[in-house]
Amino acid sequence: MDRQSLTNALKQAAHRLGFELAGVCDAVAPPGLDRFRQWLACGYAGEMQYMADRAEAYEHPRHVLDGVRSLLLLAVNYHTADPTQTQAGEGRVSRYAWGRDYHELVRKRLHRLADFHRQLAPQAGVRGVVDTAPLLEREFAQLAGLGWIGKNTLLLNRQLGSWLFLAALLTTEPLVPDPAHDANFCGDCRACLDACPTGALTEAYRLDARRCISCLTIELRGHAPPDWRSQAGDWLFGCDLCQEVCPWNHRAPVTLETSFRPVADANPLDLIPLFALDDNAFRERFRHTPLWRPKRRGLLRNAAIILGNRPHPAALPALSTGLNDAEPLVRSACAWALGRSADREAAEALRGRLPLEPDAEVRAEIEQALHTLGSG
Repeated sequence: MDRQSLTNALKQAAHRLGFELAGVCDAVAPPGLDRFRQWLACGYAGEMQYMADRAEAYEHPRHVLDGVRSLLLLAVNYHTADPTQTQAGEGRVSRYAWGRDYHELVRKRLHRLADFHRQLAPQAGVRGVVDTAPLLEREFAQLAGLGWIGKNTLLLNRQLGSWLFLAALLTTEPLVPDPAHDANFCGDCRACLDACPTGALTEAYRLDARRCISCLTIELRGHAPPDWRSQAGDWLFGCDLCQEVCPWNHRAPVTLETSFRPVADANPLDLIPLFALDDNAFRERFRHTPLWRPKRRGLLRNAAIILGNRPHPAALPALSTGLNDAEPLVRSACAWALGRSADREAAEALRGRLPLEPDAEVRAEIEQALHTLGSG
């Protein structure tokens, strides 16, 4: 099969499998490699140390597949319903995490596409990747003509906006490349930069992950920075603010993929019952969803911060339960949240826990919370 026929066949198969966008580029060093290196050097990766650890692997796709000659870049639309306004005791979840774990769904499609490719070219080396390999997908997606990288650092497509999961099929076979998407349609718009409550978008096209609500609620493994907690608002997992305000997303079509639709209690999510989940119950509920990534301790930390930002009496028993949790991370966040309440029950819970607390950092949080309540 000649290059053009193979390219056409793979694109047609990709569309049949549910990929809305498919474009090809040559296997080269990513155009934004120098910007990526500078970004790492500035420490903007934050908790994502794995990116710095694999920095050299990002320099060329051959580190993902030896002998690679072409990349087929793919995109799946995950735009479903609109977010529901949160009430007291509820937290917002990023749209991409409302349904099934996209890794599982997209990976299955990639496996089927790779098998199809091997049928057409048995000698080919093929590898499909989605979000886990050292590959600058957005850079290659732009090179393959799928769209441009917007000021919020996400790939934008004129028809689909930025509600996109990106994937790539790497092959040792030469394919016919598509024209790169050289145009940028952001213009003078500053909507995404102005909407970010933490200033994580330090300038157009540059994100400081250390200040990004999405990165902090998902990637952060330790205690939440004090100066960030109140800025997190009601975000339990991720953040969509820079996408929600983007004009290109206002016209984005709704996906036909039912797996991405919100499951029960995901849009938004009731926080108080989370504190009654042990490890097994948490695994049962979230194992095959994106919310599994921060694990139980990370998600309960985030839930406590929201309940501290929006205090109400119904949350006090849950926070008191969390104050006695086995995880110091949970106890610390619950202590901070209780310190934001004006209820006498909060102070009693903190005073009761203080002499029992073995962790110095949690003790300091309890003492600060009691001081805050006393000052109030």
